[in-house]
Amino acid sequence: MLICLQSKDVDKKIGKDVLCLQNFTLPPASLWDPGPATWIHASSSQWPNPCWGIWIRNSLKSCTGFKSCYLVEPGDKVLVCVNGYFGERMTQVVERMGANLRILSGQWGQPFDPALIEKELKSFRPRILALVHAETSTGVLQPMEELSKILKNYPETYFLVDTVTSLGGHPVKVDDWGIDACYSGTQKCLSSPPGLAPITFSPRAMEKINKRSQKVQSFYLDISVLGKYWGKEGTYHHTAPISMNYALLESLQIIHEEGIEHRFERHRRNHLGLVRGIEAMGLKMLVPEPYRLWSLNTIMIPEGIDDLKVRKKLLQEYNLEIGGGLGSLKGKIWRVGLMGYSSSESNAIFFLTALEQALREQGFEVPRGAGATAAKDYYTKAK
Repeated sequence: MLICLQSKDVDKKIGKDVLCLQNFTLPPASLWDPGPATWIHASSSQWPNPCWGIWIRNSLKSCTGFKSCYLVEPGDKVLVCVNGYFGERMTQVVERMGANLRILSGQWGQPFDPALIEKELKSFRPRILALVHAETSTGVLQPMEELSKILKNYPETYFLVDTVTSLGGHPVKVDDWGIDACYSGTQKCLSSPPGLAPITFSPRAMEKINKRSQKVQSFYLDISVLGKYWGKEGTYHHTAPISMNYALLESLQIIHEEGIEHRFERHRRNHLGLVRGIEAMGLKMLVPEPYRLWSLNTIMIPEGIDDLKVRKKLLQEYNLEIGGGLGSLKGKIWRVGLMGYSSSESNAIFFLTALEQALREQGFEVPRGAGATAAKDYYTKAK
């Protein structure tokens, strides 16, 4: 199917294999789902800039494979910690690389006990340990300090981490935690349009990559070529989406102006304001308090409440889009993103007010204004 975007003065001729859309415009929406987040207008305003320069374009999903296909060689022992949907995605990618895969399964909505991971490290002796720092499907933030200390006792193991929903909203200490390969996305807490994936390799990870016994199958994700593309050589590899990088640069400049520590505190404060309101409404959070993501809040759906009806009402009547559960949590939780530009007091209070109305419509008893009032009280005391 070929899709053409046309202006109204273009003659419309629609064949069976051609769909022409006239006067195509993007409707405004409040994206408070797990991602992409609402991006800052100043970021999108950079799109029309001239396309020049060199950059590497990798979407988030290709980046997941990018990290694995370079570090992982056929036969490598890989331990993947799975306590959510995106941990499962990691296993699928690693399997395709022909690795000797072992899965450490955890409860969805709970972090991993570092002692259990160490037990697997001792028995399996993996070449690579892979886990998700911020599990978008559950709202769990995996503690890293203790695990990073444990990994110092296993120098043969490379550490691969998914920081898609934490970068820009939570501290991500790549060097301090001894992370060898780390990837994220621009569309979450960085408040930039989707389409780019920040990545980083440690020097020893690059050494492993350069000593591979066989070439990586994917030319598109061949870092030996990509490295020359953005390096001094400037060797052509692909046409870069430079406008996306102007947008990302603008987002990063805004983050710099705010200050990264202030940004973390803003995410923490608005998460807590939302939680106070949710609990005042008689609802529960999925994740235990010490392990909750500030950027992605998972609310348990009360018994008897229709998930889709609530989300449909929020979208149609309040122009507010949130996410539903994935995998085993489908129909059991709502996923509310307060990330980047979307993380604000007004957004938290607006969502609580809208959710109250959606719940009341289905007969759920909520003290009138309880959520918004509790959040406002929290913000007043927090200032």
